[in-house]
Amino acid sequence: MARPFEFDPDIAVDRAMEVFWQKGYAGTTPQDLLDAAGIGKGSFYNHFKSKRNMFELCLQRYRNSQSDALVEFLKQPVSARLRLKGALEQLIRFDLEGPIRKGCMAVNTAAELAASDEIALGIVQGMFNRTEAAFVQLIEEGQSSGEFRVDIDAASLASLLFTTVLGLRIAGLVADTPDRLRRAVDAAIRVI
Repeated sequence: MARPFEFDPDIAVDRAMEVFWQKGYAGTTPQDLLDAAGIGKGSFYNHFKSKRNMFELCLQRYRNSQSDALVEFLKQPVSARLRLKGALEQLIRFDLEGPIRKGCMAVNTAAELAASDEIALGIVQGMFNRTEAAFVQLIEEGQSSGEFRVDIDAASLASLLFTTVLGLRIAGLVADTPDRLRRAVDAAIRVI
């Protein structure tokens, strides 16, 4: 009797996430997922049930890993202004590095599915809310230390910053050079 093929579900989700991130939900076929995960059709459907379920797992993993990384980055023991500038510059580097520009999986998903998919929208909104909340906290710290303006409340400045980040993530998909993105970062920091 043949022993069933064993696979690591976490690795399969990570590999599938890369495919969804690059191709989007509609552009990803079940065969793409099987090839990326390196598992058979039976194992895939027995464990993950469907392409749709796998997508939700991937989107949740992306949300958690990216949100956690940003929150941790913003806790560094340097000034609020330097943490903010560093986080935004890191986004630019991330978006422009590598042979394939994938942008932000959450932003890509919002553009592709927000109008038609409440579950995906909820996952993306959760990430966006956590990101904006981290910006509120950072701006409040910067306001307390005199680094950021106090004539506009932290929540409004965080919303402006978050909207700037969304624009950066989209612009990063097509930017020839990082110059435009860096100018936007510098201007956003000056405004805040």
